[in-house]
Amino acid sequence: MSTNNLVLITGSSGRIGQAAIAGLNAHGIPVRGFDRLPTPGLTDFVVGDITHEATVRKAMEGVDTLIHLAATPDDGDDFLHTLLPNNIVGVYQVMEAARLCKVRRLILASSGQVNWWQRRTGPLPVRAEDAPTPRYWYGATKVFLEGIGRGFAETHGISVIIARLGWCPRTKEHVQEIVDTPWAKDLYFSIADAGRFFACAVQAPDIQFAIVYATSKPLEVTYLDMEPAKRLLGYEPRDKWPDGIEAVIGSAPK
Repeated sequence: MSTNNLVLITGSSGRIGQAAIAGLNAHGIPVRGFDRLPTPGLTDFVVGDITHEATVRKAMEGVDTLIHLAATPDDGDDFLHTLLPNNIVGVYQVMEAARLCKVRRLILASSGQVNWWQRRTGPLPVRAEDAPTPRYWYGATKVFLEGIGRGFAETHGISVIIARLGWCPRTKEHVQEIVDTPWAKDLYFSIADAGRFFACAVQAPDIQFAIVYATSKPLEVTYLDMEPAKRLLGYEPRDKWPDGIEAVIGSAPK
């Protein structure tokens, strides 16, 4: 079992992975990265694929907390060759490695797409305890992630936090989608707020199992119930759209 507070972040080279690293660094929490590419800003990282058992197990040694972000991030044209290996097989490898290495806490990145249809039809705000209404195959893989997360908490006594994340744009095209989609601005998740959220999730005490939503402040409509994140983790967003978007596109959106 780990005797330190080392945090492993899968998907550490991505937009949210980099945000999580910054948030943890601000609190002096040691971080190890895991991604297919070297992780910027870290000297402790493992390059590999989350479907590869031995590489994942190597990365997990000595870890206290896992932040699992690595996944195919949306629906694609080929479930069998993208979503299945990355979002199902990868989850199996990462979580089994965490169990065998006696990781204390798992923070698993889910998505608002788990409750896509309720967000559109109501009632609002969508609560963590409401029945899943996944958008499509990507959302269904996150239902799988959430289900086995609950199973690990109950069966193995591991602390598990399911984080249903808002929209943290990765590209200029994603930013333009938010500009063109009124409801998306209420689900925006800034880089700075993402860093603060993961720092809160890592440090939160006495959680056996919880599902929480994490976004920045909504502009108009509160689609998602953020109260559990505040009550259980101490997370309160500071930003709202378009705060912090310059980090993605280099300037304020028009």
